[in-house]
Amino acid sequence: MTHHLILGAGPAGVIAAETIRKLSPTDAITLVGDEPEPPYSRMAIPYLLMGNVDERGTYLRKGASHFADLKVNVVRARVTSVQIATKTVALDNGQSLAFDTLLVATGSHPIRPPIPGIGSAGVHACWTLDDARKIMALATQGARVLQLGAGFIGCIIMEALAARGVKLSVVEMGDRMVPRMMGPTAGGMIRDWCEAKGVQVFTGTKVESITPGTPLQVKLSNGQTMEADLVISAAGVRPAIGYLENSGIQCLLGVLTDEHLQTNVPGVYAAGDCAEAFDKVSGKTIVSAIQPNAAEQARVAAANMVAFAQGKVPAANLKGVTQINVLDTLGLISTSFGDWQGRPGGEHVELTDLPAGRHLSLQFKDDVLVGCNSVGWTEHVGVMRGLVEGQIKLGAWKDTLKNDPTKLVEAYLACAQGQEAWSGANDARRR
Repeated sequence: MTHHLILGAGPAGVIAAETIRKLSPTDAITLVGDEPEPPYSRMAIPYLLMGNVDERGTYLRKGASHFADLKVNVVRARVTSVQIATKTVALDNGQSLAFDTLLVATGSHPIRPPIPGIGSAGVHACWTLDDARKIMALATQGARVLQLGAGFIGCIIMEALAARGVKLSVVEMGDRMVPRMMGPTAGGMIRDWCEAKGVQVFTGTKVESITPGTPLQVKLSNGQTMEADLVISAAGVRPAIGYLENSGIQCLLGVLTDEHLQTNVPGVYAAGDCAEAFDKVSGKTIVSAIQPNAAEQARVAAANMVAFAQGKVPAANLKGVTQINVLDTLGLISTSFGDWQGRPGGEHVELTDLPAGRHLSLQFKDDVLVGCNSVGWTEHVGVMRGLVEGQIKLGAWKDTLKNDPTKLVEAYLACAQGQEAWSGANDARRR
């Protein structure tokens, strides 16, 4: 009997297991997760912190017998190594699992910055359900909370903390908030918005040390020392692929895959936050750690795992990965799509209305919108994504948008109609 082994019990792993079972009712499937909880969504943790859901509300599948009903064997252990020569995986519980096909879907793990005292009691990441429990115990009404990092994940956590009524300070080493998503104007607008909502924001500032105690003493690079009842480290994440060292599976930033989500090793695939897949906008391979991409990659990988096991040609192709971020920061909506910083030789236009809290930036290469971001401009979100993902040729509409960037809806309706590039079906850049 064919055995499909899936490493990682997040959204990618769960969807892959379900897809394999749908396509192959009799094959053996094992799902390995390294936490004692049922498979859950990390994206739901902020809602848990806000009190909008309980822990059960974070579970990816609510039925207690869901995986048993699908005859998916769930193993709770951490992967320590992968042996390609013997087609086995070693776990920290002493088990060794053999596989016919393998999916690497172990996601990301939080970066732990090299700060003295970062391991002190009262300092936590916000990544697991266990983290959430510890944070909720400390993040009570009026508690002094210092958050390290104001990137995309940091801003989501900040939203949840503010809802708990804490006294919140945020320290970001970049010169603006969400520096990997927003330019200086947009990032500055988000900072101003947060400060108006009562959040203390320090940009261009580092945490130099944390002294244990009650309260914690947090020394900043600006010379200040702050007292905190809780410090949250939200300094970003990186693919959780350390166990693949010396496995022979090729990794760059993430596990490198082709258009079938197959790695350089036949029968071994990757999906989700740990996978490095092709981005059709930039023409490069990227790690795009957002759940919609993870879900699609999982479906493609699973279909191809079944096809591989059956000796058939790949059953599905990944059309591409687009960098998509939509962020709600204390009620202020901001977006970022594609190459928002622009391309060499490209053109751009910006429109800023500070009193209204609105900003729009469009980046062009030739007559294609290759990237954009916005603050407070919610009515154009779907159209911006469509133009960037679809690589829609704008023709004369590019000059119209350069003169008036708010004409995005009109440009999309005029240019996208009849173009098949939206689906990528006839796009030569698609792999």
